[in-house]
Amino acid sequence: MEDISIESITGLANLFLDKVISYLPSVIAALVILILGFWVIKLIVGRVRKVMEKREVDPGVRGFATSILGIVLKIVLFIVVISKLGVETTSFAAILAAAGLAIGLALQGSLSNFAGGVLIIILKPFRVGDFIDAQGESGTVTEITIFYTFLTTIGNQRVVIPNGQLSNNKVVNYSYEPIRRNAMTVGISYDSDIKKTREVLLNIVNSDERTLKDPEPAVVVTGLGDNSVDLSLRFWAKREDYWALNFDTIEKLKIELEDAGVSFPFPQRDVHLFDMSKEKES
Repeated sequence: MEDISIESITGLANLFLDKVISYLPSVIAALVILILGFWVIKLIVGRVRKVMEKREVDPGVRGFATSILGIVLKIVLFIVVISKLGVETTSFAAILAAAGLAIGLALQGSLSNFAGGVLIIILKPFRVGDFIDAQGESGTVTEITIFYTFLTTIGNQRVVIPNGQLSNNKVVNYSYEPIRRNAMTVGISYDSDIKKTREVLLNIVNSDERTLKDPEPAVVVTGLGDNSVDLSLRFWAKREDYWALNFDTIEKLKIELEDAGVSFPFPQRDVHLFDMSKEKES
């Protein structure tokens, strides 16, 4: 029995080695095809990207198109490799179709992201380089891929948002229009002169060349609060000048309104004290 077992094991080992040796050329060829294939795919995608950049294709379209191209080429490479290993492509196609259905049901979110990416590319609610506010995040769009959109925040943090959420929810695009309106609320005390305050505010924004004269700046009273009279300073600026002008104007408001004698009220309450002991004595 021991001799028979040893002979059986030896025979199986020899059979295994024969199979490995017979398949070895195919395996080596498949590995070579795989390595060269990835190199060629990288080369093709890079060349296509450069051509699209030279023709000034929209950056969002570039990222989306190259992502799809890379995935398609890798699928083709995978089919070529397995066919080289001896797997019949017809039977593999049937297996791939069945697996694709199962994977599709399991990855409904990814399919939604893909569809959302297509909608973003077609409808263009935003482009690469736009500053947007979406899903509770604010930042500049740096890349739009097949499944995700990438933002860089003001603090230089990278935010990844699925395309499905972007296409189905509110997105605020601050870069869409060439000009923006600023509305600053200024609270002054009740004993301050509104007309004088309006004059100072308009002089601040009109003296800055970054402020657009059309539409014309305006100051309106928006409310009578508990402690202050609320005024709204409204003026327009080019998109690229908006934030710098905003911060400079805030600083000038504080300095020039104080120089003009306009006071900023602090929250205050009238407190009335009652001597309860006298009521008890009476």
